[in-house]
Amino acid sequence: MVKRLVAALLVPVAWSPPGVELASWRAALAEDVVDLLARLAQAEAAIAATAADRELAEEIAWPGMRIYEVPTATYLPVLAAAAADGFDQAAVIAADAPDLPGMILGKLLRPLESKAVAVAPGGPGNGLLGLATSLPAPSWLADHDLDAATAQIVRRAAPQPGDVSSTPEWRRLRGPAELASLDPALEGWENTRALLGG
Repeated sequence: MVKRLVAALLVPVAWSPPGVELASWRAALAEDVVDLLARLAQAEAAIAATAADRELAEEIAWPGMRIYEVPTATYLPVLAAAAADGFDQAAVIAADAPDLPGMILGKLLRPLESKAVAVAPGGPGNGLLGLATSLPAPSWLADHDLDAATAQIVRRAAPQPGDVSSTPEWRRLRGPAELASLDPALEGWENTRALLGG
């Protein structure tokens, strides 16, 4: 059986809605992502964080959940840690997409049977929502943070563009435009919802 890991990477968050403290907002976004990952049946959940974010990671982790302390908030150190722990596949997800549907994660992991790498775009101008690969990660995969990376950047480094699969995009909450697109009818994202007044 394939051993899969999905890690929420604590990424920088530079914006919060008016009247909401930035640290509380960031924690709520990350906690909602972690809660979603913890309920996945087909993969083990983890949190990846730099030393500066270790405290937040411990605060939002579920009991027994792995926390990977990484030197930079980029995906290659997370993939290396997952490979060292014996996982066959791993995905790294930005911890600022609180209403992320589980099906997007499924679509990110499924192509790894035939593709080297899969990416999930994070919406216009918002880098990648996530990246997944079989482990160890291919040697051509360059390290980036999820804000700067794009499907095009990852594809350019691949021996063939077809080595990289792309899922439908799902936006990260990076500013007022994305906030307006939150759907109150969608289940989940309780922590973010509570901060926004229900």
